[in-house]
Amino acid sequence: MSAATDLDPGAPGPDQPAPRRRRADLRVSVRGVRTVAAMELRQRLRATRWVVVLVVWVAVVLGVSVLVRVAAAAAGDLDELGSLLFSAVAFLVLGMGLLVVPALTATSINGDRTDGVLAPLQVTLLSPLDVVLGKLVTAWLCALVLLAAAAPVLLWAVVVGGESLLRGLVVLVVLAAVLAAVCALGLGWSALVARPVASALLTYVTVAVLTLLAPLLFGLTAPLVQEDAEVVVREPTEYTAAGAPADCVEATRTQPVFRTDRTWWLLAASPFVVLADATPRPADTTTVAGVERFDPLAEIRSGVRSARQGPDLEQDWCATPTAQQLLAEQEEADAAGAVWPWGLGGLALLGLGAGAVAARRLHVPYGELPRGTRVA
Repeated sequence: MSAATDLDPGAPGPDQPAPRRRRADLRVSVRGVRTVAAMELRQRLRATRWVVVLVVWVAVVLGVSVLVRVAAAAAGDLDELGSLLFSAVAFLVLGMGLLVVPALTATSINGDRTDGVLAPLQVTLLSPLDVVLGKLVTAWLCALVLLAAAAPVLLWAVVVGGESLLRGLVVLVVLAAVLAAVCALGLGWSALVARPVASALLTYVTVAVLTLLAPLLFGLTAPLVQEDAEVVVREPTEYTAAGAPADCVEATRTQPVFRTDRTWWLLAASPFVVLADATPRPADTTTVAGVERFDPLAEIRSGVRSARQGPDLEQDWCATPTAQQLLAEQEEADAAGAVWPWGLGGLALLGLGAGAVAARRLHVPYGELPRGTRVA
């Protein structure tokens, strides 16, 4: 007996072939995906909670939209009502979607495994990709149903606020893409973690990291990217009795600046930033009084693109910004480049990675199962 056999009784002998590594099953068929999706849809439609979810979803979206409309009218900000209402509805639908949609897939695989439903699918001719894509398509269709239910409210905000239809369509497309990535993230955690409660929690934690923690890290890392630079400053030396600058001088000084052009990608990770940056600016950006209209989506868009542009090395502390100057600054920030392709691309990569993990975990025969996992 060889030394290898003495040390490892399970090792192959000299006359035994080495065990073959399992190859990834990359087969996928439209019929297989459709079969799994149809089964998932029938299972979901049997649950009466879907009706409750839709009713509550529409009631909350419509109720908050009406409250924004009433509050804006009471405050006398009717000139800015369109931008406020449209932005509020867009952010509301995204926020509620990030709360509801993870539940569609976060327990899809491990829940079926616990109930003994997954094993019968795995012993059929369906490939792992068929199962994963079928479940993903079903969850995404459910998310699109929620978007369709909120679309009339968004259209109402477009009509009442005088917004362009293009902005509404862009918001719906971006929402659909973001929610598809969130569905894939939940599916990946559902395949990776044995317990449904744990996978649901990890999915919500992942969404929270992307939505809240990444922008928070952008602010916390600001001191780490601070450095001294020469800045041309135009500042007042005298003031009038009303407090307006009377005389100004231009000087070059060395002062600390924040190199946000190194950390802007942390902002791009947030779905809210992706939505705001991808939404086109309104056609009319000024109010009747000739001042710049406050548009939350446009403000976030300008902020993140200015962060990508980096610090401003020419500062004018004398001039009062006019609507034309603010518009010029926005155009200068736009020249730095859009942020949303990076954010949406990152979400897409996360979704693809989660889908690949889910498909890998569904391969049979199993190499190793978590302790206490039920197969059938």
